[in-house]
Amino acid sequence: MRIYSFIPSATEMVYALGLGDQLCGVTQECDYPADARTKPIAIRSLVDSSSLSQREIDDKVVESMNHGHGLYSIDKNLLKENKPDVVITQELCDVCSVSLRDVLSTVSELSGSCDVVSLKPRGLDGVLEDITTVGRACGAEREAASLVESLEARIRAVSERAEGLDRPRVFCVEWFDPVFASGHWVPEMVDIAGGRDALGMAGQDSRKIAWDLVLQYDPEVMILMPCGFETGRALQDLPLLAKNGGWHALAAVKSGAVFATNGSAYYSRPGPRLVDGLELMAKMIHPEAFGSEMPADRATKVGLQLLQEPQQRQISGDLR
Repeated sequence: MRIYSFIPSATEMVYALGLGDQLCGVTQECDYPADARTKPIAIRSLVDSSSLSQREIDDKVVESMNHGHGLYSIDKNLLKENKPDVVITQELCDVCSVSLRDVLSTVSELSGSCDVVSLKPRGLDGVLEDITTVGRACGAEREAASLVESLEARIRAVSERAEGLDRPRVFCVEWFDPVFASGHWVPEMVDIAGGRDALGMAGQDSRKIAWDLVLQYDPEVMILMPCGFETGRALQDLPLLAKNGGWHALAAVKSGAVFATNGSAYYSRPGPRLVDGLELMAKMIHPEAFGSEMPADRATKVGLQLLQEPQQRQISGDLR
């Protein structure tokens, strides 16, 4: 079977189901597992986020959306040379992947027999259902059932351990400039991990919020998970948050309960590694119950000195 993945989360699902050898094309952003980097690139981003600030990225996204321009291009020649049997894409967010409209238009030109699987998860249950859907479409139903069962057990283990614990105010920051609060599955993850994120919107798109709302909420734990970025970039961009008035007065900043994470791997992508992200989140919110040891490339507690003086530091990649 010739499988094409047009989103990184689906690429991770395909590999988790043992189908990596059948994957014929991926996106430019598919970087996990490592073997995914060896696959032909079928989807490329038209925005180079590595060279732009968060504000510049947001401006380009807004401009493109307002003018009806896509943010991704499809390599039609690749698909013509090796026609797909299954294409996995999503219709959750046009910022995160090529639009479903463009996918359907391209596939209709190439093959009448291709199965287009479009995923649209809004919460953890939806992500697990998507694994089942991908398994069914790719002939790996048994493997999908086993994977879902193991992920459900891990989610249940976190939920049971967090039950009865105090629920601190958590703020998951999905973008720094402008400030975005979490959406989709993230507020649900906070709840399972024993916290509450009143600024987040479970099951809905992440949203831009006024900094005054953050000050009023006064989070006790802040989890920095800028969409599509790794831990180093979250640390690098910390001054974008710290420049806001009242930063030093926030409870999370005063106590040092601020964490920079690999949002791209563990919170942005609706795939199997969200459960890794949940387990990490439980350690950030309740270290007394879950322990505090975390691999630095996954998440790191921001040092008090950096929290208190981020504006005076050079914005560089070695802020740790």
